[in-house]
Parts: sequence; structure tokens; C-alpha cells
Amino acid sequence: MELVQSGSKKRKNFDFVDTIRCISMMGIVFEHCTTIGNANYESIFSSMFQASLMQFFKFATIAFFFIAGFLINHKFTEYTAWEYLKNRFKNTIKPWIFWLNVFVSLSVLGVLIKFVKRGRSELPSDFYSYLIEEYRFTIFFTSFWFILNFLICIAILLIFKRYIYKIWFGAILGIVSFFYSVNLYHKWIITDHTTALFGFVFYLWLGVMMNRHYEKLKLWLTKVSVFKLLIITAVLYLLADIEIIHLKELGTIDAYNTLRITNILYSLSFFLLLLKIGPIPCINKYLSPRTTTFGIYLLHQIIIVQILTEIFRPFKINPESISLIDGTIYTLLRFILTYALSVTLVLLIRRTKFKWSIGVS
Repeated sequence: MELVQSGSKKRKNFDFVDTIRCISMMGIVFEHCTTIGNANYESIFSSMFQASLMQFFKFATIAFFFIAGFLINHKFTEYTAWEYLKNRFKNTIKPWIFWLNVFVSLSVLGVLIKFVKRGRSELPSDFYSYLIEEYRFTIFFTSFWFILNFLICIAILLIFKRYIYKIWFGAILGIVSFFYSVNLYHKWIITDHTTALFGFVFYLWLGVMMNRHYEKLKLWLTKVSVFKLLIITAVLYLLADIEIIHLKELGTIDAYNTLRITNILYSLSFFLLLLKIGPIPCINKYLSPRTTTFGIYLLHQIIIVQILTEIFRPFKINPESISLIDGTIYTLLRFILTYALSVTLVLLIRRTKFKWSIGVS
């Protein structure tokens, strides 16, 4: 850890954060590129392989909340609540709104192109209702939703800032998160990700506490070997796979839900493992996670929906009937193309006056 001078203020710079956010973003992109998560395969081997492929990067979302909480604790002491919200709007909300409109505009453009080619039958009967539905779907049922979810979680911590270091406050947030884990089995409420609005605040809070007690956490990690953390993470990974299969057997639609109890433990263990490993210089140097991660998040969904669809359209691939091996290869190709295009575009945008659109000042 080093101190970076910024005007009259000194800001802490945690190098490991850049490495973790980069690996986590790779995981999120991979998760959104997977194509073998819907079918149920007949043998236990194929079922375990399917679950394992989907599960490996499932730590990424919770890891991001850990990181955000870790950094928020420092920023809460450096800025007032108003200063923090103002900076957050500039670096988060404006880019989010911009790319949300790009996403919807491209969808509308696709409809208009079909209209020109095929005639009026391709045009929605009520265009304004169609447009409203496009915005609703994009905001609540794509990766754009988690930016709003993230901001709501931050707002909750700001509202209850005076209690942020209280264990009882964290316990309440933990119980709320645990409710969503249990709900996967009892289905008291819909298990869709939009209903888990308050389920991620606990992980922000936990990140805050990690920052507050960082020296103690580092000391504890020095006493734990990488091998031991690897074994613990591997065991939790296996248990998370088994829970996925069990939830599928119960008929749960959202068997890969991030707030499964085994995935929560797996995510924490994986995060501690990455924390133990520390910063990876080549990642921080060549991929510049600090200035590219948010841009990759905003662009990758557009690339998947608008560009990958056209690239693979001639092959007429049906994700619902694709074999396990073909699905794996297809997933890897989609991930490589999506991540490479996202990084390239973000690095190019970062050099222009439109760098604000990826959260770079």
C-alpha cells in the first residue's frame, strides 16, 4: 500500500483492489457470455460440468461489493456525503444514462432497419409503448440494473452512516441477505434479481469493515497459507456446484442465484484468496483496471446483444439444443470476443474527450 498525493489531501491507494476488480470483471463478462446454463444434462458428469463452468466466476458480483465497500469507507472519511454523491453522479450516473440510451437506440435502430427491409409488419403497432418497454426491460433485466442496485446500496449506507461500524447493523444486513438465500428454497417472494434489492448491502458493509480493520486482516492473512485458502475455496466451489444441482432438482428457476449461501461463502473465500495473492503487476499495468473496469461493464452488454448476435447469426446456433462440448467452446469464443472488444473500445474512448462516458475524469 502506498500514499498518493492529491492536492492538499493524501489518498490511500490499495494496489490489490485493481487486480481483484479486473479479475472480477472478467468473471462478470464470462457469466454473461455463457450459453449452457439453461439445459439440464442427463449424466451427473455433464450436470457437474455445467454447474462448475457457470459457478467458477460467480464470486465476481459479491467481490465487487466487497471492493466498493472497502473503498467507500476511505472515501466516507475523505469526502462529505454531498461531495461523495456529487462525484458518484458525475462518474457513474452520467455514463450509465449515456450507454443505457445507446443500448435502447441500437435496439430501436434494429427494428427500423427490419421495417425498411421487410415492411410495416416489423414495426410495433404502438411504438411509444414499445419504447417504454425497451427502457423498462433494459433497466431492470440486463446488467444495467446492477448499477442502480449498487447506488441504492450505497445510499442505504449513507443514510445509516452513523451506525456503519456497529456490529448489530451489519447483523441486520446479514439477516436480510440470508433471507434471499433461504427464499430460493421456499419461494416466499419471486427469486428474480430485481427483488434482491437489499440483499447486497451486507457485502458493502463487510467491505467497509475490512477496510476499517485492514491491518488486522493483513496480519491474519500472513498466518494463513495460500494452499489452505485454495483447499477451502475448492471445497466451497464443489458445495456450490452441488447446491446448483439440488436447486435444479427442486425445480428452482434461478438455481445459479448469486445469493445462494454456498456461493456467498465461496465468494468470500475467493476474495480472501485474491487478497492473499495481492496485486498482479501485469494486470494492473496492461489492463489499467482503475480506468477501464466501469467502461467494460457498461459496454459488454451492448457488444453481446448487438455485435455477437450478428457475428454468430450465420452459424444458426441454438443455445437451447447445443451440446455440452460445443456450448463450452461457444461460451469461450463469446467471452474472448466480448472482453477483447470491450477492453479495446474502452482504451480508445479513454483517449478521447468522451472519456467521461466510461467514468474517467
